[in-house]
Amino acid sequence: MNRRALLSVFDKSGLVEFATGLVEAGWQLLASGGTAAALAGAGLEVTDLADHTGFPAMLGHRVVTLHPKVHGGILADRSDPEHQADMDRYGIDPIDLVVVNLYPFEAKPGVETIDIGGPTLIRAAAKNHHHVGVVCDPSDYAAVLDEVRSGGWLSGPTRRSLARKAFARTAAYDGTIVSWLDDHHEETLLPPTLHLSLERAAVLRYGENPDQPAARYLRVGTPGSAEDAEDWWNAVVQHGGVPLSYLNLLDAGAAWALVHDLGDQPAAAIIKHAGPCGAAIGEDTAGAYRKALECDERAAFGGVVALNRPADLETAALVDGAPQADVIIAPGYTEGVVERIRARRAGTRVLEAPAPRRAGRTVRQIEGGWLVQAASPDVSGKSGWRVVSRRDPGHLVQDAEFAWRVAAHVASNAAVLARNGTALGIGGGQQDRVGAVEIAVRKASGRAAGGVCASDGFIPFADAIEAAASAGVELIIQPGGSVNDQAVVEAADRLGLSMIFTGRRRFRH
Repeated sequence: MNRRALLSVFDKSGLVEFATGLVEAGWQLLASGGTAAALAGAGLEVTDLADHTGFPAMLGHRVVTLHPKVHGGILADRSDPEHQADMDRYGIDPIDLVVVNLYPFEAKPGVETIDIGGPTLIRAAAKNHHHVGVVCDPSDYAAVLDEVRSGGWLSGPTRRSLARKAFARTAAYDGTIVSWLDDHHEETLLPPTLHLSLERAAVLRYGENPDQPAARYLRVGTPGSAEDAEDWWNAVVQHGGVPLSYLNLLDAGAAWALVHDLGDQPAAAIIKHAGPCGAAIGEDTAGAYRKALECDERAAFGGVVALNRPADLETAALVDGAPQADVIIAPGYTEGVVERIRARRAGTRVLEAPAPRRAGRTVRQIEGGWLVQAASPDVSGKSGWRVVSRRDPGHLVQDAEFAWRVAAHVASNAAVLARNGTALGIGGGQQDRVGAVEIAVRKASGRAAGGVCASDGFIPFADAIEAAASAGVELIIQPGGSVNDQAVVEAADRLGLSMIFTGRRRFRH
């Protein structure tokens, strides 16, 4: 029995080779306009779809494949006598394989690149996958052709797998169109429906624990480049170390976001269990890393080190003598650095990554649903800040800005003690604010004298002010907004401290 394939593709890469293989296997070819011309130009015998249906392309090429002789041939159940009778009555020939890829709406969004005929063909063939094969991705040509050559046809499991891929493709395509329509509407950030189409990018070593399988996914059609706000991970290059786990990705992502929020100077951040245990700015990368380790060198063991400048040999030498880092992530590495880290720290994953870009919203799963919110705004800048104490902060404003940036990356309730561009004590994830301050004071171990204390939320009582003052800090920066603000400001004045209200809270859960 001669089998028949319908080909109608925008992306013609690999098309001629694939169609040639079908012809050599005894298949007949049907094709629409441009695809038919490409195949005929390659010397292949092909029937133009207009000749097959008796109707030319019309309405500016909007109607080409929408015809009963096309969709009847695809959708017919070959095991149903009534279907066979209809096909005989109306002269409909069966179509066994549908090869379609879509207009590039993702790359060139607009009304005229919304494909109608293509998704309709793909869905029809996928629905009838018990009898029809569907190929919507040129990367599948070789495997499909191999199976056709070896067995004459596609196995049931192959047809089912291709059908699943086809439905996933049209679902993602429609979701992209919906998102484009949302972009032209005031409800762009929180639309009535949200369509996330994800494809597996990498299987991970394991999840939060070794007995939990895990994988990394990215949005379908993502370019995987530094220009993509959400999926820059796909552009990361791993130079060494064992494959990454779920927690490696979480921690590395947190470290990468923090180090890029520390300003334009060379900076380093150390993350452990998704929370900062070190952060600093310096004259150079090595200096920033050395200072970051000062915060909590013990906690840095098994953590993630992030640098916002290429790692040099001086930095690599410091890594040699520092607690073991599970991951190092940087925008690049000078000559010999990767090799040195591999030789001295074989268990460390060495990642090279593009700078992240702030996404518009975050999506988070909870039991029984999902939470969506605008992404946390940029913490840089001092717009809205006001001094509320009698004492002027003077030069301490610089450290206040640094500590405020770090506090935005610490789990709430959060407190950060800092001096000279170095975090010296970090307390986070506490149910009461004074507890967070007390942890930060204990971690600082007397090194924060003359520095600042940042709180991610308002300070409701004087006890937290007194705890910070016990560490010798001279300025406190907090959002303000408590009903006890006046009493808190009076406590700062009584203790001789400066106080800044930012007017913005930076909770992180």
